[in-house]
Amino acid sequence: MPARVWTLAVGSAAAYTGSLLVLNRYWYRDYPKRSLHTINDFGEWLQMDKFGHVYSAYLFSKYSREIWRWSGLPRKKQIWTGGLSGFAFQSVIEFLDAHSAQWGWSWGDMGANALGAGIMISQELAWNEQRFQLKFSSTPIHYRDPVLRARAIDQFGARLVERTLKDYNSQTYWLSMNLSSILQEKNMPRWLNVAIGYGVEGLYAARGNTWKDGEGVQYNYSHIRRTRRVFLSPDVDFTKIPTRHKGVKILFQVLNVIKVPAPALEVNGAGQLKLHALKF
Repeated sequence: MPARVWTLAVGSAAAYTGSLLVLNRYWYRDYPKRSLHTINDFGEWLQMDKFGHVYSAYLFSKYSREIWRWSGLPRKKQIWTGGLSGFAFQSVIEFLDAHSAQWGWSWGDMGANALGAGIMISQELAWNEQRFQLKFSSTPIHYRDPVLRARAIDQFGARLVERTLKDYNSQTYWLSMNLSSILQEKNMPRWLNVAIGYGVEGLYAARGNTWKDGEGVQYNYSHIRRTRRVFLSPDVDFTKIPTRHKGVKILFQVLNVIKVPAPALEVNGAGQLKLHALKF
């Protein structure tokens, strides 16, 4: 086996093990343990958590595949090794969930993980490129109602990083499509994408807007509509912008995980049609 393959295999195993140890220590340590158990959480959070799993698995798979390009393995082995590495990492996290009393093994999460890895693998095998990319954006929300503000801090955290990762009301997941690659149109700008986004608003608990706080006080905010939102917006594929600088290429790969701010058309579950001058 070539030295590069050994290096990547050992490095990947060490990185995954270290990440999981950190997760187990700092994410799960405050929650009681229990024996392996399953849950059915597909109906929670209007499936925003499932979109998060698809995106995360896609991202891990995509960049693991990019790293394995350097290995010298045959192309198909690079793709499968990278894709399955992303799926495996997400699956081990699910195993940690399965032993936590707060969560549990979710087949819905596992399906979402498989879908995310599959989106990467299938495109690389078919076209040797990602014509359909998954991206993410988040807009911080200021909760004016003091009860909702306290609830948001309890559920999503107080710091910006926590809110970005946990507050589903602030998040949008995007399917960004490269027009020149899909249409095979040479006269079209190679960097131009069109993105379809999915987001929500009005979510303060997993299945409904009623909850108890830490002191057992019951709150009923069921008058707030839990709404699905779909967006259509232009986007940029940074990896299609020509450059000879390796550092810039790496930067463009990193930038491609997020959706660039742009005008957007929204259709939502309340039957409203909205135009956003700038959506992020």
